[in-house]
Amino acid sequence: MAQMVNVNFRLDEDVKKSMEQVCSELGLSMSAAFTIFAKKVGREKRIPFEVSVDPFYSENNIRYLERIMEDIKTGNAHFSQHNLIEVD
Repeated sequence: MAQMVNVNFRLDEDVKKSMEQVCSELGLSMSAAFTIFAKKVGREKRIPFEVSVDPFYSENNIRYLERIMEDIKTGNAHFSQHNLIEVD
């Protein structure tokens, strides 16, 4: 039988409570859920779900926003009214 080890990490209290609730509904302990996750990662050599970054914070978008801010600061930005926002 494999030797068991303890793994400790910090988790937001609300996230923990939410996970405990779901695990309870599934008839699992949190330890069992994390073990399932760890085994799947080890077997598949990947995170078993999509992990992505919000494209708003991409390097290209940040550079684009910085250029717009520079145009605003130097007075080179041109704004026009549109109908997307209702004005009272």
